[in-house]
Amino acid sequence: MTDVLRHGRGSLAFSFLVQGVAFALLVTRIPAIQNRYGVSDALLPAFLAAVPILAGIGSVTTERLVKRVRPSRLLRWSQPVVLLALLGVGAGERMVELGVALAAFGLAVGVLDASMNMLGVSLQRAYGRSIMLSFHAVYSLGGIVGASLAWVGAHWHLALWVSYLPVVLVLLPAVLVGSRWYVDDRGGAVAEVAETAGEGQVVVFKWLLPLCLVMTVAYIGDSTVSNWSAKYLQDVLGSSEQMATVPYNVYMVTTLLGRAIGDLGVRRFGAVAVVRCGALVAAGGFAVVAGAPGAWVGMLGFTLLGLGLCVLVPQTFAAAGRLFPGASDAAVARLNVFNYVGFLIGSPLVGALGDLWSYRGAMLVPMVLVLVTLVYARSFAAQPDRYGGGHERPRTADVGRGSNGL
Repeated sequence: MTDVLRHGRGSLAFSFLVQGVAFALLVTRIPAIQNRYGVSDALLPAFLAAVPILAGIGSVTTERLVKRVRPSRLLRWSQPVVLLALLGVGAGERMVELGVALAAFGLAVGVLDASMNMLGVSLQRAYGRSIMLSFHAVYSLGGIVGASLAWVGAHWHLALWVSYLPVVLVLLPAVLVGSRWYVDDRGGAVAEVAETAGEGQVVVFKWLLPLCLVMTVAYIGDSTVSNWSAKYLQDVLGSSEQMATVPYNVYMVTTLLGRAIGDLGVRRFGAVAVVRCGALVAAGGFAVVAGAPGAWVGMLGFTLLGLGLCVLVPQTFAAAGRLFPGASDAAVARLNVFNYVGFLIGSPLVGALGDLWSYRGAMLVPMVLVLVTLVYARSFAAQPDRYGGGHERPRTADVGRGSNGL
């Protein structure tokens, strides 16, 4: 272990924290943004959907860019763009200005999410032990901080730009300074690891597909909680309006706690066991929510969801790095797209099922989808057998010719 790696881990963790703050400040003030720009209820879903769609485009672009530009450099310049775009959302006055700011935010977030997780995967490889969950734990902490700052702004009826400006003024120079210590596979600290990882490896999509499905399912579950927990508690379980705001905060806190101790679980029991346990706990959480007789039992269900879902996304990124050690950057960028796929599917899926059937029944659908993770749990093994038992591992050149890298 070297000081370079320790500093790299600290600076990357700070970037995860800042991203958690920025994203929470955006999504928790959507009603205020809607009122500021006069966005109708019919038009609002289009604006909200545009962000993850553009983020997916940004992630795909990152897969191409990392062939020539270091992930650390992409992260260094995408994070300031995210912060400035956030300020733009709060400072604009016309609908077109909101569109431009959200477009910049979405594209930059795609680059940011992909490059952050690329660096996390490469650092975990250099450390030789599980540290990926700790980065996402810091992101959850940032989300709690951002949501708290948003509450303060709403409580004191502050203009959006007044709420956002101090945060940007503090965090923007901090991330620029912290970016000096980023470490990636092309830096000296992990160069030896990169050389032995399989230079020239090709990302074969059919081998990555199980992880893509798990990523999608995880974000379907996450978006269900973030978009429907308050409505479900108030309209279905009969809670007060004030209590209906609690489940998401509880979910974020339990997500933070689960991720804070998750790396210890991976080191002790292995990634496969942790992922299986997380999937079962998450499915149990959805079952409790669906069958809850009242608000307090519903709160217990959302608590279980935080503890279960929290391990899936970090471990999916880590598994992609192990699956394609010689092309982990490309694998992470491609996998990251399914983050946004799950986000786009989750909220409309639950809403449509709730309207056509019932919201209790709608909660059973993500429960079943989360259980699908159990089928693909072996993909999270330290040395996953992606070729089938007893088959000889194909050479890199053969892989490229046989699949054209798709």
